Amino acid sequence: MFEVLISHVQNKVQLTDVEKIDLQSFFTVKNLKRKQFLLQEGDVCTHLSFVLKGLLKSYFVDEKGGENINMFAFEGWWISDFKSFISQEKAVLNIDAVEETELLIISLDDYEKLMLKIPVMDRYFRILYQNSLVTKDYRLIASNSFTAEEKYLEFSKKSPEVIKRIPHNLIASFLGLAPETVSRIRKKLLLKNQL
Repeated sequence: MFEVLISHVQNKVQLTDVEKIDLQSFFTVKNLKRKQFLLQEGDVCTHLSFVLKGLLKSYFVDEKGGENINMFAFEGWWISDFKSFISQEKAVLNIDAVEETELLIISLDDYEKLMLKIPVMDRYFRILYQNSLVTKDYRLIASNSFTAEEKYLEFSKKSPEVIKRIPHNLIASFLGLAPETVSRIRKKLLLKNQL
């Protein structure tokens, strides 16, 4: 099971054989059933989570009770309410499983110890955070300037294998669109053979 994490790390930085073994000692396995919460708004985010298998969504609930999805995490992705994780303050996000999910989780204390024991992991996480900032900036630009169809096409292009696993209403929430709009776009694209 640790091969997925080690492979992900090795795509960014190189680990020695000893570091690969040491890395495993900082993580524990957690399994979630479909619709089970990893984190609820108001709780403190105690772990940073790496997805081995499955699919999660991260979201906040607006004043009307609607879910506003800010992220999906599938195999090879990290997920948390990072502000809550680092500050140990109450979370503003909910994270739950869209599918049955298997995770590797690390506590804040072990995260700090990991950086000291395996310094190259500091570089690994820095690369991830930089990539995350770039992605969030691009998503903000896209949400403000792309048409509904362009948003859907961009998302389906970036995650073609995952889009088939996500219900349309969740895709709509992520893209900031009405579910009917996503259905209409999908029907149009299927007629054009673009899906």
